Amino acid sequence: MSTTAQTGSGPYTFRHAPGVWARFPTLVSLAACAHGVVSSVDVSAKVAAYHEVALSRLEKGTESDLPSIRSWRRAFSQMGLRPTQYRCAAEALLRRLRKEGSLPSLHPLIDLCNALSAAFAIPVAVLDLAGVKGDLTVRPGDGTEVYATFDGRLEHPEPVEIVFADSAGTAHSRRWCNRQGAASAVRQDTSEVLVVAEALHPEATADITSLRDALSSDLGELWGAVPPTRILSAEAPALALDAWSVDGVEAGHRQRA
Repeated sequence: MSTTAQTGSGPYTFRHAPGVWARFPTLVSLAACAHGVVSSVDVSAKVAAYHEVALSRLEKGTESDLPSIRSWRRAFSQMGLRPTQYRCAAEALLRRLRKEGSLPSLHPLIDLCNALSAAFAIPVAVLDLAGVKGDLTVRPGDGTEVYATFDGRLEHPEPVEIVFADSAGTAHSRRWCNRQGAASAVRQDTSEVLVVAEALHPEATADITSLRDALSSDLGELWGAVPPTRILSAEAPALALDAWSVDGVEAGHRQRA
């Protein structure tokens, strides 16, 4: 292995800014990175099983009745956003699943993580690390970040928003977990990803832990990947992606073959 300086693409540390932990003290987050992802894997059986779990949740009411979704709605209100206009990713998936009975197929890993998100009612983001430069931080935007839409437009998130922002000033999400951007979207040739799940409800720690176990098992079974994972907290806020090691404070140098 050779060591490279912190230039080029790929984040070195993923973390939530201290202000996010202070503002949302019930936040529990999972971060996991995996490499060797290929698009030829059949995830249909896993996806169908998770969809059944999600649909069984919805037999007792709509997605807005679920504690995890209610917590995200409150968070969106705290950000000055109308939660019925801007929904967290998990709520949007559950709403579509309830209305249509299925979710669209995009990429095996995206399909799997969308199904996990629906089953646990927790937003799950998957980012292609090749599209991220420097450290990746969940933080309030300052209005200068650039967000790329999937139809080629460039936007500047409002300062009120919390975003996933990298060191180059690219916003990889809008409205925290409402919408991911095109800059780090998973594509057919993606091989290295960061998976992030976030929850705010009272049972968040137990649910995030169960989601972590399911994700790790599925990645191992389907892709042969055993990803480094960390359940993040204000005391241990970061996953260092350099050399695929975990570090709560600082990242070292990224290792390349």
